[in-house]
Amino acid sequence: MPRRLIPLLALLALLVVLAGALLVLRGRPELAGPAQPSTGAGGAWYEVYFTAPKYPDRPEDRHGGIDERFVAFLDSAQRSLDVAIYDFDLANAAEALARAAQRGVTVRMVIDSDTLANTRDAEIQAALRTVRAAGIPIVPDEREAIMHHKFVVKDGVEVWTGSWNFTVGDTYRLNNNAARLRSPELAANYAAEFRKMFESHQFGPSKPPGVPHPVVTINGARVETLFAPQDEVASHIAARLREARQSIRFLAFSFTHDGIAQALLDRAAAGVVVSGVFERTGSQTRFSEYGKLKEAGLEVYQDGNPYAMHHKVFIIDERTTLFGSFNFSDGADKSNDENLLIVDDPGFARLFLEEFDRMIAAAKNPPPRRGRTSRERPR
Repeated sequence: MPRRLIPLLALLALLVVLAGALLVLRGRPELAGPAQPSTGAGGAWYEVYFTAPKYPDRPEDRHGGIDERFVAFLDSAQRSLDVAIYDFDLANAAEALARAAQRGVTVRMVIDSDTLANTRDAEIQAALRTVRAAGIPIVPDEREAIMHHKFVVKDGVEVWTGSWNFTVGDTYRLNNNAARLRSPELAANYAAEFRKMFESHQFGPSKPPGVPHPVVTINGARVETLFAPQDEVASHIAARLREARQSIRFLAFSFTHDGIAQALLDRAAAGVVVSGVFERTGSQTRFSEYGKLKEAGLEVYQDGNPYAMHHKVFIIDERTTLFGSFNFSDGADKSNDENLLIVDDPGFARLFLEEFDRMIAAAKNPPPRRGRTSRERPR
């Protein structure tokens, strides 16, 4: 082969590789900032998803998101779906629940009363009509505090949970996370929480404590399940933060809990690197911990999403992840129905660290405008 052809062939091979990479990435939504995947990544027992908001949000760009993964999850149900959700307006999710009921799957739903009574949003009422028309029973919490869960138990063997509400806004405007977890023990824990609400109509402080498997080991990962308010979740979070030796990173939609903030200040004083991103809305009020942590010299930022950052995440020492529906607030700890998982697994944590890096980058380079945020109010 002539020597002059060798560089040309090498260049052609490189172009082929780059073309293949572009085909894989093509069609993924972009963040208002660095690119962010909405496809799932994970291990043998989990898949983790992150939303990929585009700014401005346009209906023609609403494809390839968590909602499509969620619909596939619902469509795979064979026996049962127990759904506990705070906010709900996704037509494709409602249709998937209806399809499940029509093929003989037992589908049950618990929802926040404010959502059920929200007649201003036509999309919510349309989704609820689809569910009701399929004969799916819905139990509201019927109280002032909120039923803030965002989880589904499928067939008694899988759980879907995270910060993501089943809405268009949470999918295509807000930064959110969701995880699909394959574990009969975790499913039993979430099923027990669901039964307290759906069958016994026990919400908030009226719920008795206890789940079948408070701590489980899955493929070598230690996983702890906590529900609010019965499990005093904030004190568990503070205790785990105080165990940090090298680093604590966090993403917070609402962070007003003094005890959790004090745990961060104590670890920072002990030499632990603490950094985090606050949702901008409410972060400059006297209730937010943002000002206190910033004044103490911690590396904290306001988020860069023009809409809202809705995560509720701590990552400790690059191996422990705390995530779920639980905002870092007194209301979440003492009044709301909430869930939090503590996962000790470096591979799991790595996925959330990548999201944290994206949020930090976006916070340092925010777009100039902000649009409408979530229907959810920090509380």
